[in-house]
Amino acid sequence: MASNRRIIMKITKQNLRKLIKEEILFSEGLKYHMRENLSLSESVYRPGSKAFFDLINETRARHLTRDVMLSEADIELVESDLGKWGMYEEREVALDFPITEEADAMLEAEYQGRKVKLNKPKRGGKKKFYVYVKNPKTGKVKKVSFGAKGMSTGLRDLKRRKSFKARHNCEDKNDKTTPGYWSCRIGRHPKVTGAPYVTWW
Repeated sequence: MASNRRIIMKITKQNLRKLIKEEILFSEGLKYHMRENLSLSESVYRPGSKAFFDLINETRARHLTRDVMLSEADIELVESDLGKWGMYEEREVALDFPITEEADAMLEAEYQGRKVKLNKPKRGGKKKFYVYVKNPKTGKVKKVSFGAKGMSTGLRDLKRRKSFKARHNCEDKNDKTTPGYWSCRIGRHPKVTGAPYVTWW
């Protein structure tokens, strides 16, 4: 009988630790992603929603405290500024995230006699993608074409993304009027690429 009681106590303590960890440390959203083995790029939440950013921030915090084990792709996401906020043109915007549809609608301008949306890449044109941007120095709208036609983006391949990032110095590409800036950030526009959301190649 004494032997059985010791085993029961041991099991009870283990279950208690597990219960505390699951019920207190992790939100329902994070527990669901862990249980279903989903990566952050496969988030069940709408990209740009509060729940989407909350999941990123919670995972980042749990990664720092070593409560969760992440894939290389998810580590790349939590080490970015995704989920954080900053000021852009006197407005608070999400960092490392494309401008939302609602905000995007406000960023319209005229290009060669017609209205276009700014900072919203599309497929087509001379290259694989194109985007309209406003040159902060001149105030004029510019069409930026980027990406080689006939070649895949390689966004699903972590090694290719890392290689591209290193070769093109993506972290130093800060000029929106250049093809390099958008080539390094096309992964942030999954609706255009058809690939999961990534911050860098």
